[in-house]
Formats: sequence, structure tokens, C-alpha cells
Amino acid sequence: MKLKLNYEAFDRGLEKLSGEYKIFAPVVLDYKGSFSDTPDIRYKEVNKFSEMEFALKSHFSPKEVMLPINEILLYFTQDEYSEAKAKDEKILIFMRACDINAVKRIDEIYLRNGEEDYYYKRMRDKIKFVLVGCKESFRNCLCVSMNSNKTEDYAMALNIREDELYIDIKDEEFNVFEGENAEFEVDYVKENYVKVEIPENIDPIKVNQAPFWQEYNARCISCGRCNFVCPTCTCFTMQDIFYRENENVGERRRVWASCQVDGFTDIAGGHSFRNTKGERLRFKAMHKIHDFNKRFGYHMCVGCGRCDDNCPQYISFSTTIDKINEFCKEGE
Repeated sequence: MKLKLNYEAFDRGLEKLSGEYKIFAPVVLDYKGSFSDTPDIRYKEVNKFSEMEFALKSHFSPKEVMLPINEILLYFTQDEYSEAKAKDEKILIFMRACDINAVKRIDEIYLRNGEEDYYYKRMRDKIKFVLVGCKESFRNCLCVSMNSNKTEDYAMALNIREDELYIDIKDEEFNVFEGENAEFEVDYVKENYVKVEIPENIDPIKVNQAPFWQEYNARCISCGRCNFVCPTCTCFTMQDIFYRENENVGERRRVWASCQVDGFTDIAGGHSFRNTKGERLRFKAMHKIHDFNKRFGYHMCVGCGRCDDNCPQYISFSTTIDKINEFCKEGE
């Protein structure tokens, strides 16, 4: 069902859905940005359309709604443990096409890369998406090159106009909105300002020896921001927290981790892999455009551009892809 309606009618529909769903969308958090006088745009619970921010790209992806930065998995005592209870609320997330495509990548890692991850699965089963149409590309986006500018995986889609909204309802559960019937296609980006070409047959051994990786040893500061804002990065570490009152009681947490940060590859015996920053960036880049593709048949990167937006050293992932492409062509 496709409808045209005003903002007030849309809010009334959201109010009906809020009885069963927690609704998440990007919002502006004043004075929470990298500098004291800048805002941060990230996903939070909302009640009205006016609270949502779609004119600007969110700094964080909606990944943190599905994969909490810090998630308690279980509680333990000296003799037993108990699973942390899951919340009963269902979740509705307003997302761009690239971010919905990113969830497909996360699903591959947590649900189809061996045994299903129990904690992710119980959260994932409660989530539905509202696709937010993109009329124009944001800066640093390369979603067209990564074939993630469109998707059909949504319960409802939304085109935003100055005075009205157009919604495409695919899930009958969301037939709570009142408006006029309308015919339209969901907006999607047809061209980005940034374009990349990924070589079809990458020789990883050869690319690993490329000299340009060394330049990142001086530029990268191993902050991990590129991983944390990326909608497809899934690495985590485990932490056991022992309570001060009783050291035999505590909780086990899953916490986001970064392949770019010192110590991520440390293993028993004092050994570590990928000690230099260039080696770490090479690992991340090749995973995004080669390793994942070899296993699942499509690229991991969805071209959202957040890594470029947030890098304090202005390291561009799209430029890194260009360097890989040029290096591969030199040997042809």
C-alpha cells in the first residue's frame, strides 16, 4: 500500500506503533560532537518525525541498536551462571539503503558463518526496517560503486518531501497510517560524487606486498574510529567484570573491538600479528573488498563513507581502493 500524508498524520501512525515497537532513528545531539561546539548525529529512540534528522548523514550507523557497544551476556557466581534476559520490545529502525544492506553483511557473520550467534539472533528477530529514500548522495558516499544504493528488504519505505511524506507499506502490521493513495517509487541514489573500481581478480599475496601500505604507518593513529562508525565491522572482545563487593560474582560482557587498535591481535606467549598500522589497514581494506567477497559472493563495504567522514587523519578508504586498483593494473 502506497500513501501520501502530512507529518501530523505520520506522527499519529507512529504513536500507534509505539505501543508495540521501540522506534529508532538518527537524531541531533547538541554539543556531543568531536569538538565542544559541534553536534553528534546518531541513533536514539524517538516518538515523532520532527525528532529525526535525515538532511545530514548520521555519524554512527544504526548497528549500535542491534549490536550494543557494551552488551551483558550472562551473570556468574562461583558455582553457576545465568543468562542475561532479553527485553521484550520489538524494534523499528529508520535506515538508509546502505545501512540495510550492511545488516545483510552482519547477518552473514553472526548467523551464517558457522553456528548462529544466540544473542544476536534473539535481537535480530525483533527488528524491522523503515527504508528512508535518498534523493542525492552525501559527501564521501560510494554506495553505487558498492551496489548498496538500493534494497527491497524493508517493512515500510519513506520518501521525504518538504510538506508531505510518501510511504510504501509492505508489512500489513504497519497499516496504521491514514493518507491518500499515491503512486511513486522509493528514492535511491543513482550517482555518487565518489566512484571506485574494485579489481575482479585481486592477488592478495601481491597486494600485501604493495609499498603504499607503509605510508599509513606514519598517518594512522590507531584510534579505531573507522571500525566503530562502520556499519559492517563486527569484531568484539569479551570482558569478565568482577564485582567489588564479592570477587566470585560478576558478569560477562561482549564489547566492540577494533582491528586497528594496538593489542587486538595479541595472543598467548606474548606474540602478536599485524604490529604496524599499515599492516592493520591492509587487513581491514582487503577484508572489505576481497576476503568477505571470496566467502560470501559480494563485498563487505557498503560505501556509506563514514570511515572517511570520521578519520581524524583524513585517511580515505575510497582512495585506498583506488591505490589497490592501480597497483593491480600495473602488473597486468
